[in-house]
Amino acid sequence: MTRIVIIGGGPGGYEAALVGAQLGAEVTVVDCDGLGGASVLTDCVPSKTLIATAEVMTTFDSSYEELGIIVADDTPSEKAARVVGVDLGKVNRRVKRLALAQSHDITASVTRAGARVVRGRGRLDGRQAVDGSRQVIVTAADGTEESLTADAVLIATGAHPREIADALPDGERILNWTQVYDLDELPEELIVVGSGVTGAEFAGAYQALGSRVTLVSSRDRVLPGEDPDAAAVLEDVFRRRGMNVMSRSRAEAVKRVGDRVEVTLADGRTISGTHCLMAVGAIPNTAGMGLEEAGVLVKDSGHIKTDRVSRTSAPGVYAAGDVTGIFALASVAAMQGRIAMYHFLGDAVAPLNLKTVSSNVFTDPEIATVGYSQSDVDDGRIDARVVKLPLLRNPRAKMQGIRDGFVKIFARPGTGIVVGGVVVAPRASELIHPISLAVDNNLTVEQIANAFTVYPSLSGSIAEVARQLHTRKSAEEV
Repeated sequence: MTRIVIIGGGPGGYEAALVGAQLGAEVTVVDCDGLGGASVLTDCVPSKTLIATAEVMTTFDSSYEELGIIVADDTPSEKAARVVGVDLGKVNRRVKRLALAQSHDITASVTRAGARVVRGRGRLDGRQAVDGSRQVIVTAADGTEESLTADAVLIATGAHPREIADALPDGERILNWTQVYDLDELPEELIVVGSGVTGAEFAGAYQALGSRVTLVSSRDRVLPGEDPDAAAVLEDVFRRRGMNVMSRSRAEAVKRVGDRVEVTLADGRTISGTHCLMAVGAIPNTAGMGLEEAGVLVKDSGHIKTDRVSRTSAPGVYAAGDVTGIFALASVAAMQGRIAMYHFLGDAVAPLNLKTVSSNVFTDPEIATVGYSQSDVDDGRIDARVVKLPLLRNPRAKMQGIRDGFVKIFARPGTGIVVGGVVVAPRASELIHPISLAVDNNLTVEQIANAFTVYPSLSGSIAEVARQLHTRKSAEEV
């Protein structure tokens, strides 16, 4: 029987385990924290659970007056209190409970499939043997070691928060994104350092929960890696709701001053708050794993170099997830893990195609994207026609009091094939799916335009954009 050892139990690891076991391999998963990895225990599942509470708060705060909802408040007008509040301790207890439950569910699924789960830290031991096998050394928490023989090894050990030497988290006032769920009380004044996806999501969530938030960005706008039109909408919303967004402001140091924190910027300015959340990227968990000795090529950043079927430079060694530096998304990690197993076990496999990956930023409004981007069009990497339609024109959006957002679609001239899209809206993560289907299956704007949509619905804007692109295409042909 083919022996497979998977080091790391995140999405890439546990999905690979399920596939390997289903295809008849003898699978062992080596994990030290709990199946699901950071994605389930400290990152994706916890943060989105927290954001779910924030989403309810935002919806109420931003639309109840417009929708005609009356809330009784006996507080004198000169001392008006916020009508809706949050018990952060209760929220965080729910977050942890759901994360652990999800991890247990995954463990049950993997063991039911026939895989073995070993608790400990794994590392490769030397190069491939003459018979093609490899050795994986597992070190348990008590220091005891076990050697596993594998015909193939998958590295899926994830990443951990990047730290700045002069801004080390203490778990109380200076926090990374794994530590925020230990808070029992809402930060009164939260400084978020870093305006990428993680920073933007937490900044928006805590602002909705009631914190006064300052977002420190070293770039000229929030979400520098996202669609510029989408980022502009979100930054406008943040500012309108009272967030202090500081662009072109690089944080150099953070220190505690009594019960407060002080952030020093590169230009000498200082910012004071009650708490600081550091969201300045992640470091792959590849150190001390014997990768170089085993012939696995590791980049200067610490990421493992892989091809489109998850192979590393070492025969029989694959990698998936955040350790590869390819789209830090649970969905991509899972696909990389599945592809690795399909490839090694000789099943039909399609190489990873990043231009069909859909992703979402869980802010309010959400930002969902798929396929080619605006920068691809602007920089000439692809020739595409672009139409953007604001949600303000959508009848369902008007009914729900939605003012911010848009639908944007990219289509090839001539053929009208859809190659990308952006949706900025509440639950954009759900609305992007029809565009993802179009990109993945080379559908045309005509096909999208001719499909029925519910009236009224936000998805109607997707069909309307497709109709406008179809009209433009037809006019060009004439």
